[in-house]
Amino acid sequence: MTTTDRRSFLRLMGVGGVGASLTACGTTPYGSTGPASGSATAQTLRKSSGRRVVVVGAGYGGTIAAKYIRMLDKSIEVVLIEPNQQFVSCPFSNLYIGGLLKDMSSLTIGYDKLAANHGITMVYDSVTAIDAAKKTVTVSSGTIDYDRLVLSPGVDFRAEELEGYDLASTPLVMPHAWKAGAQTVLLRKQLVDMPDGGTVVITIPLAPFRCPPGPYERASMMAMYLKQHKPKSKLIVLDANPDIVSKGGLFRKGWKKHYDGIIQYRGAQKVTAVNAKNRSVFIEGMEEIKGDVVNVIPPQRAGNIARVAGLIGPDKAWCPIDATTFESTIQKSIHVIGDACVAGAMPKSGYSANSEAKVCAANIVALMNGKETIEMSGINTCYSFLSAKEAISVAGVYVVKEGKIIAVPNSGGVSPDLSEVEAVYASSWLKNILTEMST
Repeated sequence: MTTTDRRSFLRLMGVGGVGASLTACGTTPYGSTGPASGSATAQTLRKSSGRRVVVVGAGYGGTIAAKYIRMLDKSIEVVLIEPNQQFVSCPFSNLYIGGLLKDMSSLTIGYDKLAANHGITMVYDSVTAIDAAKKTVTVSSGTIDYDRLVLSPGVDFRAEELEGYDLASTPLVMPHAWKAGAQTVLLRKQLVDMPDGGTVVITIPLAPFRCPPGPYERASMMAMYLKQHKPKSKLIVLDANPDIVSKGGLFRKGWKKHYDGIIQYRGAQKVTAVNAKNRSVFIEGMEEIKGDVVNVIPPQRAGNIARVAGLIGPDKAWCPIDATTFESTIQKSIHVIGDACVAGAMPKSGYSANSEAKVCAANIVALMNGKETIEMSGINTCYSFLSAKEAISVAGVYVVKEGKIIAVPNSGGVSPDLSEVEAVYASSWLKNILTEMST
C-alpha cells in the first residue's frame, strides 16, 4: 500500500480513539459507477462480469466490511448476504433484560440506507454451502459467484458438550440470549414473571466466547432488577472459568457496592449437563443446581457456515486467519472476521469486529488492485454497565508482530473505577457504531 493509500486508510479508521473511529466515517452517496443498489436474489444476480466481493453476515463486522470496500474502491461490486432484514445488537441487550431499556428499538437497525448510500446489493437469504474451488456461495434461490468472500457469521453453540441440551427445545425453557432478539425478550419475560424469592442461575462457559465481559454485565443488570423489584430473590453465577474473565476487580467492586447478598459468584464451576424439565444444571455431572430462571450460555464456536465451508481449525471451534489480511489459512480468497476468527489478542467483541472489518476491507482492496497490504489490526473498547448509571470499560490497541496480532504494551487498559461518565460514553458508543453500520 502506498503512503497516500495508507494515510487515506488511517483517516477512514479514525486512529485516535473511540469517537474518532466511529464518527470520521461519513456516508458516501452512491454515484453512477458500479452496480445498482437494493436487494436481489441469486436468480436475479447475474454472473459477475467485473470484480465481486460477497460478504456473508450483516452484523458488526459484515456491514462495515461491505461499506468500506465500496468506500475504498467503487469499481468493486459488493453483495451482502443476510437472512434477517433487521439487525439487533447483542451489546446493550443486557440493559433490556435488566429493565433499563423499555424495548429494543434503540438496538435495532435496517440495511436500506447502507445499501443505497454505498451501492451494496442486499440478498436476504441464508447461505447453505460454499464451494471454495468454484468460488460460489449457495443460498435457497441459487448460487452467487465471487472473486473474494468475507465471512462474518458470528457464533453458534457446541451443544454436544452439554448433556441434555437440545439446540431447538432447551433455549425455549433455558434461554441463552447470546443472540439478541427473541431470546432476549424471553429471558426478560421469565425474569419479570418469576415470583419474589425465586432463584436466577447464569452459567458461563470456558473462554473464549462472544463478549468476555458480557455474562458479568448480565449478572449486574439482573441483580439490579431483582434488587428493585424482587428483593427476596438471589442470583447464582456458575462460571466455568477460574475467575471473572474481564474487568474482574471492577465487577467485584460493583457487586459489593450494589448487590451484596444478591449475587453469589462461584468460579471454576463448569456446567456439563442440563435438565430443562426440572430447570436445573449439573456441575461436572455431580452437583445439581435448580433455578426459577436459568440462563444457560453454552460453549461456543464459529457460526455453522464456517464449519460447513471447512474453515475451522484444529481447535474444532474457530477459524485461523492471516493476521494481516484476515484471509483464511485453510481456504484461499475467503476472509473471516469478527467472533468467528482467531484474531490473536483481540477479544470477540462488536468493536473488534468493526475494527477487523476495516483492516480486512482495506487489504481486500489492496489485493484486488495488486497493491501492498497493510499490517495493522486495530482497536477495541468494551463497555459494561454495573448499575443504572454506572459503567466500566476496557480498551486496547493491537498490531501485527511476527505474524500475530498482539496488544500494544501500555495501550488502553481498564477504567479506573465505576463511573457515570463511562455510562455516558457507552451510550454514545452504541449510537455512533450503529449509525456507522446503517448509513
